[in-house]
Amino acid sequence: MTSLRNQTDAQMDKTRQNNPEFAREVDKLLAEAKAFNQGQSALEVGDKAPDFTLPNAKGEQVSLAALLSKGAAIISFYRGSWCPYCNLQLRALSDKLTEIHHLGAELVAISPQLPDESMSIVEKHALSFPVLSDQDAKTAGSFGVSWKVPDVLAKHMKDDRGLDLEKINNGNGSILPIPATFIVDKEGRIIWRFVDVDYRNRSEPEDIIRQLKILKSNE
Repeated sequence: MTSLRNQTDAQMDKTRQNNPEFAREVDKLLAEAKAFNQGQSALEVGDKAPDFTLPNAKGEQVSLAALLSKGAAIISFYRGSWCPYCNLQLRALSDKLTEIHHLGAELVAISPQLPDESMSIVEKHALSFPVLSDQDAKTAGSFGVSWKVPDVLAKHMKDDRGLDLEKINNGNGSILPIPATFIVDKEGRIIWRFVDVDYRNRSEPEDIIRQLKILKSNE
């Protein structure tokens, strides 16, 4: 099976071919972001995960407390269904869902999109894990993974892709989550995390599975 990293690298190459000037600007921007340690406020391993209650794609309320009542929880913050890297990640996680459940964990994905726009009807039925709407990005902020969209990215989204983030996110047109994944044990402690301001880099599902196996073996 092709790794998620190989898939995201292929998506990067596609962007470089189709829009090389934009790709160069993003490379520079994200290199500067790393230099300034954006994402350094993200919660660390050992921290207590803040509780949240957010609507899913069907408008139902889902809380972290409810997820943890079943076992460990994997919390994956993503930018939105318009982001090709996010879609690759969600599909890769979905492919591992049976194994995730077998290891006693629940999976939830969180983005700022409206509940009825975060996924298509087909996607809602295809994914069997909650996709939650954090429209004001406050939950992302409580985990320390929210950031203001840089002008070059905002311009690209609006001019090149016709994306109206303010409409998509119900008023929030400037704050997106840094793509990040946390594993929280049933006591509510973060035991593993992946945070990278470069939205083109994502956690490998196999790394998540490995951590869940370690957690299960220690129970």
